[in-house]
Amino acid sequence: MAEATEIHPQHNVPNNIDVKIQDEARERNSVDSAPRSSDRSQHSTKSLSASASVFEQIIENGRAYANESYILPSDEAEQTRLAIIHQCFASILNGQLSMQLIPRSAKRILDIGTGTGDWAIAVAERYPAAEVIGTDIACIQPMGVPPNLFFEIDDARDEWTYSEPFDFIHLRGLSGAISDWAALYAEAYKHLKPSGILEISDFGVVRLGENIPNSYVSLFNGACLSAAEKGGTALGLDYMKRTALEAAGFSVAKTRCFDVPLGTWSPDRRKKVAGKMALIATLEGLEAFSLRLLTRDLSWKPEDVRDLCEKVKEELMRPEARASVPCQFLVARKLMI
Repeated sequence: MAEATEIHPQHNVPNNIDVKIQDEARERNSVDSAPRSSDRSQHSTKSLSASASVFEQIIENGRAYANESYILPSDEAEQTRLAIIHQCFASILNGQLSMQLIPRSAKRILDIGTGTGDWAIAVAERYPAAEVIGTDIACIQPMGVPPNLFFEIDDARDEWTYSEPFDFIHLRGLSGAISDWAALYAEAYKHLKPSGILEISDFGVVRLGENIPNSYVSLFNGACLSAAEKGGTALGLDYMKRTALEAAGFSVAKTRCFDVPLGTWSPDRRKKVAGKMALIATLEGLEAFSLRLLTRDLSWKPEDVRDLCEKVKEELMRPEARASVPCQFLVARKLMI
């Protein structure tokens, strides 16, 4: 196991918030560390292009983005946040990689929106007999991955072109990324084997322990939700409603929502561990989620967005805030034909 390395956030946090993550900073920003293409697999979708366009980034207000539409950046700060988020999910699931156990017999596993590939790498290591494919719009995946893992630079909003179905499809953290969830669920259904599993997980919006009128948190949430709705890619957890999956033909096997504290205020030991990571990921993610969204869709000035983010951070760091964030899981199955 790699040694743990300490995360150094860009802002001050209490001394007791000392999250450690696995040392998997795999030269994510270097073109030389571009992921292997899955063109070694005859069943892959669009192979990783060798053209320079794959590695181009759009710089806006000091942050780097993979394309002109997706609200989250793909720069080093965001990659660090994604690494923390991966560890946070692992803590919530008590060390497991998914809520639904992936069958040992699984031959093909797909990770949509793989990001830095942490989940796909862990799954490929745990299931060496399975072919694992991770797709994303950003080329931020590492080299030196298990031989059964292939990364694709691909947009899940387009038609999927796989010729062989999957046993397990994993979606995580895609709130605000998709405008037509019905179309994406239809693609997932089409590309699952009969009895195959789709698992979705995501965090909702931050909430304070008490309903404080005119709080900066409520202002932040309201502005981001309004901007996302205007831009056509809603934030929140509504896309995980049971009815949306059933309309695509799935049978929903289970849903569960965890209330994750932000910080260490919970007396529960496991929640303290997850809460440490969730707090840092939230503080790091405020600007990431809001900067492009509010400047593009609500015409805010960048300095005003950053000022609001700082005020939200101050509010969340207060001991009496007792802030939390919902973490939702949904497991659906494609019925046998």
